[in-house]
This record gives sequence, structure tokens and C-alpha cells, in this order.
Amino acid sequence: MPTINRFADLQEEITGWRRDLHMNPELQFDVHRTAGLVARKLREFGCDEVIEGIGQTGVVGLIKGRETSSGKVMGMRADMDALPILEQTGKSYASTVPGKMHACGHDGHTAMLLGAAKYLSETRNFDGAVAVIFQPAEEGGGGGKEMVDDGMMERFGITEVYGMHTAPGVPVGEFSIRPGPVLASADEFEIRIKGIGGHAAYPHECIDTTLIGAQMLQSLQTLVARNVDPVKSAVVSCSLFEVDSTATNVIPETARIKGTVRTLDGKIQDLVEEKMRRMVKHMAKAFGGDAELHYERHYPVTVNHDGQTAFAAQVAREVAGQGKVVDNAPPQLGAEDFSFMLNERPGAFIFVGNGDTAYCHHPQFDFDDEAIPHGCSYWGRLAETGMPLKG
Repeated sequence: MPTINRFADLQEEITGWRRDLHMNPELQFDVHRTAGLVARKLREFGCDEVIEGIGQTGVVGLIKGRETSSGKVMGMRADMDALPILEQTGKSYASTVPGKMHACGHDGHTAMLLGAAKYLSETRNFDGAVAVIFQPAEEGGGGGKEMVDDGMMERFGITEVYGMHTAPGVPVGEFSIRPGPVLASADEFEIRIKGIGGHAAYPHECIDTTLIGAQMLQSLQTLVARNVDPVKSAVVSCSLFEVDSTATNVIPETARIKGTVRTLDGKIQDLVEEKMRRMVKHMAKAFGGDAELHYERHYPVTVNHDGQTAFAAQVAREVAGQGKVVDNAPPQLGAEDFSFMLNERPGAFIFVGNGDTAYCHHPQFDFDDEAIPHGCSYWGRLAETGMPLKG
């Protein structure tokens, strides 16, 4: 069961939608143009319901099958937002908005799910219903949580939910997936250090926050190296170290360190936060200073459910062919707020090949339009295989 022929016919049209989205990127929840285009297309396709404003600016379209006796409602999710990056692709359809670009393939995700919605609205060869979910604010805004908190699952009776992401480095036409933890949790921290500032020539009269911060930067790396089981994964990355002075002859009064923590296990997540709190408090005091840790948990671990993952891999093999689906891919320490949806309903998150391209979040990244028939066919077969007609 290879790619669906209808998507070869639709590829040029879907590519046009994708490139229009690419030229007009929007950030986080401010995706009004994108959401409006999505809602308009869904109505043109003949979706049975099109609801806007879910989770602030999310859109959901409901497509009923020829039969609905199964009682199943399969959720299929795409994200719509772009990133605050200045594009450097040089493409004819490059971003027209300086400092904003689709550097993570969300334009492709949205276009492929729109293509699938058009096909499923035309054919309806399934017993149940499909809820196509277009989500804002995946890039740091927690739009997935907003849609869940807005009652999306209950409102549409969603029984299973599936997501897809483009994968640079995986050949176009191939897929990868794994059961269990597939993407990491994403936490952010800020350490605020307080000392006594003064003249750099008289350090004995000061409590040097630069020194305290430097010691913390080094010691934070031991949280993983000496506390986390070596066969498990965690990352503590400090991405900002800032003091309140730029003069070379001043010892600053305050300093701050910001960064991210990534884990694939909730218990490891708890461990890292606990150890970090203890380290920050006692290390600052050891130097005579003081420090506060502000720790925020953003996205939980993205955990694929076993049964739905096996089913998704089977469908991907039917689309791509044998040997073109990795069904036990290694987990990654990137994060996804699709995790909030998987915490509410069983489902799976799969990667579709984007070929040999720049990696996500790079100013030269671009979605490969040749992936469109493969991604669209996966969505179509997911509904038709998972909710087969009885006749």
C-alpha cells in the first residue's frame, strides 16, 4: 500500500499552501493569518465542523466517516507557529517578515495535514471521525497544553491522538518512531546571585558574584555526571551568564545564570531539580553570598504509547515500504508540547524524512516539499487502517 495517488495530484497545490505559509511566518499564539487560512480551507473542503479559537488561536476540523458506528475519533495534530530567526535560505519563497521564519517545518506540518483533510473530506473511507488539530505556540508557548486545558479532547470525543514532525537527516520517503520516551522534558531555570560589589582592586572587601557564578557553572555539570545513572540521559545547559557591570574595574553586586534541563524520565527530572536547588543554595553561602533558583517546568517527556506506536509504524511501512521505517529509533533530547496531548489520550509521535538539509532551528533550514505525498499518505492511511469500514 504505497503513497496515495491522490496526493501526487494534489502535491503542487499543497506545495503552494506550504510556501505561502513559509512566506508569512507568525510566532507563538499570534498566528491569526495562518489560523484563518486553515479554517477557510477546512470549510472549503467540507469538514463537518470547523471550530476556531481553541487554546487561544488553535483550529480543529471534524470529518465524519461514511460510517460512525466504531465510536472512534482519531486526532491528528500539526503545529502552525514559526521561530524568531532571520532566514538565510535565499529561496524565492523566503520569509517576507524580517526576523521570523519557519525554521522547524511547521509550515510543512500544517500543509500536509491540510492536504490529508482535503482527501479525507472527499473520500470518508473510514468508520468513525477524524479531528484535524492545528495548534499554535509549540515553540515555547505551550499551545498544546492550552488546547487540552480548553477541553478539546472532551469536546470532540477524541479517543486517540497522533503527531508528526519533519526529520532532517532521514531520507525523504522514510519514517522513524519508537515506543516509550521519544522526546525530552524541557525545563528552564534562572539562578540569581547576590554578593557585595566594589572596586576590583579590593576584592577582599567584596563578595564576588562573578566568581560564585563561575563555580556554579562548572559544578552544575556534575549534576548529570555524578548523580544521574550513566545509562540514562539528562542535559543541563547554561546558555546565559550575565552580571550587572561591564566595567573591568568593578566587581558586580549581582549575577544571573539561565539555562535549560532536558530529561527522558520524570524521576530524573525530579532528581536534577532537587540537586540543583541544594547546590545553588549552599555554594553561594560557601562564598558568603546568596542565591535563588527559579525553576520552571515547561514541556513533559513525550511518551509514545506501545500499541499506538506499533500501529503507526505498521501504517508507515505500508506507505513507505519495508526497510524504510525505523521503529526503535533512539530518543532525542529535543522537546515537544504534543506531550500534553499524549498525557491525555493514547497515541504516537512519528518523524517523516526531510532529506539531507540543515537541521531544525537553523537559518538555512527548509522543509522539503517532496516529503508531502509521504506525510499526507501516512495521515490518510492512519484513518482508513485504524477505522476500517465494515462493508
